[in-house]
Amino acid sequence: MATDSTSRFSTRRLGAELLGTFWLVLGGCGAAVISATFPQFGIGFLGVALAFGLTVLTGVYALGPISGGHFNPAVTLGLAVAGRFSWGDVIPYWVAQVVGGLLAALVLYVVASNVAGFTGVGGFASNGFDANSPGGYTMVAALVIEIVLTGMFVIVILGATSPAAPAGFAGIAIGLALTLIHLISIPVTNTSVNPARSTAVAFFAQNGASGQLWLFWVAPLIGGALGALVWRGLFGRD
Repeated sequence: MATDSTSRFSTRRLGAELLGTFWLVLGGCGAAVISATFPQFGIGFLGVALAFGLTVLTGVYALGPISGGHFNPAVTLGLAVAGRFSWGDVIPYWVAQVVGGLLAALVLYVVASNVAGFTGVGGFASNGFDANSPGGYTMVAALVIEIVLTGMFVIVILGATSPAAPAGFAGIAIGLALTLIHLISIPVTNTSVNPARSTAVAFFAQNGASGQLWLFWVAPLIGGALGALVWRGLFGRD
């Protein structure tokens, strides 16, 4: 009976991570693919940044009580490094997050490809550097911005969810942090800070994004771990 209960609990948590990452990619990347450049009423960078922030904000409140609301392999790793999450659950969370993202990208591809005059999905909200960077930024710029911003994102998450923080406001802080991150870095890499989000759309993009995908695993994971170490070193004892 105890084993069955544990299995059900684990399934619920992984299901919540899958659904939360699905929502993040569907909402954030969907805004970029479908709405950002829509004639006359395109939402632009600001709208896409808000879309990503809103998906995390709503997902944290809806699914956070079940799984913790990571929706991001770099966040999962950061929380494990910070001692807030079990190392044994890291890989299952990563798998659920990647699968959720891929399902959302598939939905977006079906929608985007079924429009009059369809000629291809192009970059499909993928992340990249050099020719695949919206602003033409290099690999070095991409590495630096993704490491630093992912680290700050994890620090915000750890601070907003610490026992000393006001209860009930973590989702707002986390969602606004992700919005700010996108406002900073969309021109540089189209903003990842999330390997599952990057993986989800890379294989549907038509710009060779899959060949640059390694950076959007390496940099966010390094950033997430560094952010957790900084938090533990400065504030962990409190």
